[in-house]
Amino acid sequence: MRCSVEKLCRKKVHIICLAALLGFLLVTNHILQKLESSQRRTLHDFANPEMKQKEETLPLRTKKIKDLIQKYRFDLDMVIDDSPWAIAAKWVKAREIHPSHIPELGAILNAMASYPITQASTGHKGTQLKLKLRLKHGQIVAFKPMWYKRDTILSGSPYIGRDRHNGEVAAFHLNRILEFRRAPLVVGRRINLDTEIIPVASPALLKTFFTNGSNTCFYGKCLYCLGKDDGVCADKNILEGVVALWFPLEMKLQLSKHPWARTYKKNVKALWETDDTYCDKIKGIRVFQHSPLLLDILDTAIFDYLIGNGDRHHYERFRDEPDAALLLLDNAKSFGNPNVDETSILAPIIQCCRLRKSTWEQLLIHEDGDLGAVLKGVLENEVISPVLHDPHYTAIDRRLSHVLKIIRNCIHKHGEDNVLAEN
Repeated sequence: MRCSVEKLCRKKVHIICLAALLGFLLVTNHILQKLESSQRRTLHDFANPEMKQKEETLPLRTKKIKDLIQKYRFDLDMVIDDSPWAIAAKWVKAREIHPSHIPELGAILNAMASYPITQASTGHKGTQLKLKLRLKHGQIVAFKPMWYKRDTILSGSPYIGRDRHNGEVAAFHLNRILEFRRAPLVVGRRINLDTEIIPVASPALLKTFFTNGSNTCFYGKCLYCLGKDDGVCADKNILEGVVALWFPLEMKLQLSKHPWARTYKKNVKALWETDDTYCDKIKGIRVFQHSPLLLDILDTAIFDYLIGNGDRHHYERFRDEPDAALLLLDNAKSFGNPNVDETSILAPIIQCCRLRKSTWEQLLIHEDGDLGAVLKGVLENEVISPVLHDPHYTAIDRRLSHVLKIIRNCIHKHGEDNVLAEN
């Protein structure tokens, strides 16, 4: 009996020892794996410092993008007590169309996209088809119809093709993100031509309506609106487009030719295309010596380059305002080809080597290549979302990188104080 007890005890001791040894081996193996992983990580970081830096900054970049999207996001469901038209009218000043912080924006855009149309007539000027609409409570908006699908790529000259209605929307919000605040309010809208336009159309507009199969169409009145071949057709009776808010009637506009305008003639170049000292000549003109106009033109060159707008042949400012801003109107010749960066748009920047310091600081906020992501996030709330085909967001970041490189070269060559101008 005593022998049996001793054998049983020895077996228990052996089991306990084996269990302890197994536990020791498992712990040791875990520690060795940790050390090996740490060593591999250290060697990886040593061999790939840029990768380590990217991994460390990725959460910060993601937070930055989210914060910027939140800052410029708009809520179409927002409800306001005051008239949306009165609020928007109060925003308009000589140097800006809207302020930086505009919590009521969503409500105003929603009113533009949904208020009943009480009158419809042909656009009063321009080369492209548009309608002049009067909404409930008297507000006037300009309607530009959809001509192209989102993924359409236009090849050719920098100003080729018809207006891109979605480009107007994207340009407006990019203007907000870059804090230019000089583009009119724009929002997408889908209109039933049979029930919303034809019953309130002017006789002149009504004459231009026709049908193509089961689709309702019209060609309106403009320089290139010559007949049915130039008309736009709805999808049956629903036509997508955008509406842009008109300025208060007392704010009259003054039209001027852009000093860096193209000739729009084949094989005929403008003076700025052949004279590298052209900017010095512009600086000698009185209007550019005693106003912020030249700096506005330089801002606009960057803005147009980012959106791919090579059609800025004229510019408009508020009349009787000596320091009035150059307004970012008619931005629909934009986002035509994400694969082409039309460097000629940057001629004012390249030739003048000058820029507002505040504009430079805004651009630097997005030097990590996040401007496209921020714009895409802001546009997710738009009525006609998705607003842009994804390659256009990539193009914006690529173009911004090019702009920063040009300005940095200017600073290296001429010094920061001679390049960056105070407001």
